[in-house]
Amino acid sequence: MAIHPELLDLVRCPKCRGELAQTAAGDGLSCAKCKLLYPVIDDIPQLLAEEARPIEG
Repeated sequence: MAIHPELLDLVRCPKCRGELAQTAAGDGLSCAKCKLLYPVIDDIPQLLAEEARPIEG
């Protein structure tokens, strides 16, 4: 399920306070500045820096 656009306008990366974008698959929120991916589990974004995974590439 997609994250509501209004929610995406409000949430920020917990590490750098940058904007987050939803992945194409809808399974996470990515921060372009930090190159981190925050997972979305059961439609709930997991916004703990300790749970973020590095984005490869």
